[in-house]
Amino acid sequence: MKVTVVGAGAVGATCAENITRKHLCEEVVLLDIKEGLAEGKAMDMNQCATLNGFNTKVIGSTNDYVSTADSEVVVITSGIPRKPGMTREELIGTNAGIVQTVTENILKYSPNTIIIVISNPMDTMTYLSVKSSGLPKERVIGMGGLLDSSRFKYRLSEAIGCSPLDLQAVVIGGHGDTTMIPLIKHATYNSTPVTHFITEDEQVKVVEETMLGGATLTKLIGTSAWYAPGAAGAFLVESIVRDQKKLFSSCVYLDGEYGQSDICIGVPTIIGKNGLEKIIDYHLDSAEKVKFDASAVAVRNMNGALKDLNLI
Repeated sequence: MKVTVVGAGAVGATCAENITRKHLCEEVVLLDIKEGLAEGKAMDMNQCATLNGFNTKVIGSTNDYVSTADSEVVVITSGIPRKPGMTREELIGTNAGIVQTVTENILKYSPNTIIIVISNPMDTMTYLSVKSSGLPKERVIGMGGLLDSSRFKYRLSEAIGCSPLDLQAVVIGGHGDTTMIPLIKHATYNSTPVTHFITEDEQVKVVEETMLGGATLTKLIGTSAWYAPGAAGAFLVESIVRDQKKLFSSCVYLDGEYGQSDICIGVPTIIGKNGLEKIIDYHLDSAEKVKFDASAVAVRNMNGALKDLNLI
């Protein structure tokens, strides 16, 4: 089995390393446009095999899509990262062309693959991949909701003083600082609502800190985060290749679900060997539904840039 990660930057390399540590496939192809970057990082990872106890072979390639042939899953991380003060929306002009080109080249050699999109702005890049590839919606999945939910659990664990492993918490909506919706009323600590453990003010703080999770890290380290996004990408790969049918939030194409159509946005999903296997209805209350609809409007506005660029 082969998995390809396109983009050998911090996120892509971290994703590839997590895939090797999890023993998810026999071969990982790491591809990048920069000469020698993917080859060097692949060599570095291969030198960890005896130290980390894995047999996965990592292949580095400079823009040679032949090496990606017959990949079961392809993770797209390529594009420029966020800088301090930059919104995900401002990345559209540069990253859209990159993602479209990558998608087209990948499908030349792996027509049956499942595509995972990490590149920002993630909702719009996922939508672009669906539209430009012609793939069934089940085979194009954006990673954002999974990452945002992990950040949500981290903030909740801080507020409650518990292990994040004991929490169930989901973020839906767009993968943006103002468009994501941490579902605080649905979150539980070992089956007990988290609202039993923290005050309303603490709940508001947790939600706010979750929504600013990416921007906070960008401000601190001067660029986009990579450990959690890379791990989230590998987590998605794992649910697919091991047919785990895990339930978590991811960005998928909606066709009437949650009252929306012709849009890719974060909702609760079951992910297995076929990619998207089912969209789960969380039966949002009226306030949550208003927020979700507003998030969808914002994502559609971003998608409009793709039309302006003649990409869809």
